[in-house]
Amino acid sequence: MKIFTRKIVNYASVFLLIFTLFSCMSAKPLLIEIPQKSKKELPENIQSLLLIARVVDDSFTNLDTDSLQRIFYLQQFDYDTIISDIQSVDTTLKALGELLFESGRYDFVIPENRFPAFESNAFITREMPWEEVKTLCETYNTDAVLSIDYFKTRVKTSYNSEDYFNHYNNSFSTMSEAKMQISYETIIRIYDPAQEKILTRQFLRDTLFWEDVGANVRELFSRFTPVKKALNEVGIAIALDFSEVIGPVWLRERRSYFATGDDNLKQAVPLVNAGQWLPAIELWKITAEKSNSKSLKSKAEFNIALGYEMLGDIDAAIDWALKSYSTMYRTNTYNYLETLKFRKNDLKRQ
Repeated sequence: MKIFTRKIVNYASVFLLIFTLFSCMSAKPLLIEIPQKSKKELPENIQSLLLIARVVDDSFTNLDTDSLQRIFYLQQFDYDTIISDIQSVDTTLKALGELLFESGRYDFVIPENRFPAFESNAFITREMPWEEVKTLCETYNTDAVLSIDYFKTRVKTSYNSEDYFNHYNNSFSTMSEAKMQISYETIIRIYDPAQEKILTRQFLRDTLFWEDVGANVRELFSRFTPVKKALNEVGIAIALDFSEVIGPVWLRERRSYFATGDDNLKQAVPLVNAGQWLPAIELWKITAEKSNSKSLKSKAEFNIALGYEMLGDIDAAIDWALKSYSTMYRTNTYNYLETLKFRKNDLKRQ
């Protein structure tokens, strides 16, 4: 009798496993990105930023690629100097604007006169007068001013050639090596005219490196990054660093939804792929309301929960996930409920 009971239990476990696996297999995987607030994200009322740079003075130049490169070649590419490049600053502004816009959190304006006059002491640009901040925000209809108030780039290059013994052809050969590093320092301030308050005062510092080798000088420098391009890459690096300071961080996570069961679930697939969650939810709701099948009804309710999560309504997502769980038990529904509860608690902590 005990053996018979054990067999029944074992068979039940197998059937439950098969059912669970089948339920998981019928769900279509989906890769999503979840926004996480940064530690220094600006207040909600700051939605648009005016981007300017109050650093460009007579010490700044805008030499073309060849002219700037020639300066270093005349020094045998062994040079250590401060270069104040207008294009590098401009690249920083443009890249920063695009990154902040792509984050979905901010709009931006870069005016034609993005290098206004400024006052400075021996080391750094003075804080902008509040009347000027208010005038700029009113003129360009923005909530705040983001200003690069300090920008310094130091370029250090070196070139070396060495003879080495080539074992393949049993002779000596020459190898040319070039190195370049650019150290940057910048200060970015964000001015809020309404509060007359500097919301962010961020100092950024880092060093970027380039190096390569070649059989001779011509081959080496035919592909080695020019100084001008490297300075632009520094601008992009600064933009990336600062966008992570005030912009949301996007975390990739996996979700799933049911793509089969009836015509509504099938028709919603291209809508999901296009990120059109509202029309997809409407299709799923029709199935959830009219279906007499518990399995199909719970699938539609599960999908509706996902749709509301994607729209940012976590409470509605939890409600629909609970409906799906009540209609028909599925392991992935239970796991999804736990995920939603974790997300809700995480949002409360932010």
